[in-house]
Amino acid sequence: MVRILITLVVYLVSIIGHAQTNKADVSGTVEGGELKVSVEINKIGSDNGKVHFAIYDSENNFANKKPLDGARKIVKNGKVEVIFDHLKPGVYAITCYHDANNNDKMDFETNGMPLEDYGATNNVMNYGPPRFSDAKFELKNKDLTFEIKF
Repeated sequence: MVRILITLVVYLVSIIGHAQTNKADVSGTVEGGELKVSVEINKIGSDNGKVHFAIYDSENNFANKKPLDGARKIVKNGKVEVIFDHLKPGVYAITCYHDANNNDKMDFETNGMPLEDYGATNNVMNYGPPRFSDAKFELKNKDLTFEIKF
C-alpha cells in the first residue's frame, strides 16, 4: 500500500510539475494551427498564487511529461482563464494545479495526499493523478471551451 501511494505521489508530482513554464501570466501559444481551446476555473479557494496549466498532444507525451505548451495565470476573484491557441485538429488533454503558495511545485501531505487543488479536462477524478484517457478531447473544426473543477 505504501509503495502504491509513493508511486502515485511521484507520478502526480511529475505530471503536475510539468504544467509549469517560465511564463508569469500568459496564455499558451503554439505555432501551426488556427484553432483554440479556452479553459476556465471558476471556484478557486483563494486568490493566492497562480494556476499552472499544461496541454498535451498525445498519450505518449502525457506519460513522458512533455507538454506541447504551458502557462501560469494569476487568480483573480477565485477565477482564472487560459487560452491555448494556434492549435491544429487533433487529440489533446489539459492538466492544471493551483500553486497557492507560489513555490512552483505541487505540495503534498507527508502521507502523499495533495495539499493543493488540481484538475484536468473532462473533470474525471479517480484515485491518483489525472490520466490521458480520462482527460483527452478531440479538437476538430471549431474552438472549444472547458471548465475544470477543483
